[in-house]
Amino acid sequence: MRCPNCQNEDTKVLDSRPVDDGGAIRRRRECEKCDFRFSTYEEIEILDLAVIKKDGSKQAFSKEKLERAIRLPMDKRPHTDETFRKLVAAIEIDIQKKAKDGEIKSADIGDIVMKKLKRADKVAYIRFAAVYRQFEDVEEFKEELKKL
Repeated sequence: MRCPNCQNEDTKVLDSRPVDDGGAIRRRRECEKCDFRFSTYEEIEILDLAVIKKDGSKQAFSKEKLERAIRLPMDKRPHTDETFRKLVAAIEIDIQKKAKDGEIKSADIGDIVMKKLKRADKVAYIRFAAVYRQFEDVEEFKEELKKL
């Protein structure tokens, strides 16, 4: 890891701690040249996963797109950056588990997000469900609320 202070290539790890329920690691580092201390954050990244869309087309999995889809219904809801990261990490782990042969249906991703949001924040869950399930009228919306 390159030192952000002097750009030296040689740094040593002083301490490593799991964060986000083991989905990432925070490392405390020190430059061996200038003694500058800094932290790095390493997280799991889903690689080479194709998402099969409703029309049958495929596109590469995008963590940024997943985060946007989750952040929107959680807007103006009481949550911290840490709880948001944990939620995204938990969803990514479930996506990895559900994927077969490097592919997963977008509907499966939507179901995973719904399940996790339902546990994390019921209002965010309803907001996401309203878009994801494309409620046609108020009655469908009321039915979903009754299930909660």
